[in-house]
Amino acid sequence: MRVLASISAFLFAALLFAAPSRAQKIELFGGYSYERAPVMFVSPILCPTTGCPSNTQHLNLNGWEASGAVKLFGPLGLAADFSDTSGSFQGANARLKTYLFGPQIRFPGPVSPFAHVLIGGAHESIGSGTSFLSGPTQNAFATALGVGIDLKVLPFISIRPIQFDYLLTHFNSTNQNQPRVSAGIVVHF
Repeated sequence: MRVLASISAFLFAALLFAAPSRAQKIELFGGYSYERAPVMFVSPILCPTTGCPSNTQHLNLNGWEASGAVKLFGPLGLAADFSDTSGSFQGANARLKTYLFGPQIRFPGPVSPFAHVLIGGAHESIGSGTSFLSGPTQNAFATALGVGIDLKVLPFISIRPIQFDYLLTHFNSTNQNQPRVSAGIVVHF
């Protein structure tokens, strides 16, 4: 997963500094993120041997999301999105990180709606107590289809009251469908 994180950081930096011109617009977003994720747990108390049936729980995962986008031409741009959310269920902790990239369409103005289709990877870790290191970790394909709206409050600052994404991950050879809602601040330059 470190390789994916390194590639993600490189692509984000390349997008940020690619072909600078006066017409180029860059936006950076940072804020709170909430996901309602189906997470699979195996209860060692009820089944102490390996091969036990698992239990899927829908967890409320809270955390942060950061993204950046570079306007290419017209309303079309390229976006990079990173999130890190976590939650717990009966003493077990779950953490989900996503690294996503793709096209974004934005309609500029004081009220600026946007939509994006992002593809990349996800990293899930499950642990007990306060540690995420004690349990299994896995990487998987991820994609997000989302929409949102930004409200301009200053010439270079907007508030994003809502961004809604349908996040699809593919852990354990099955699809996980989960809504993700975010809100925060956007800086444009």
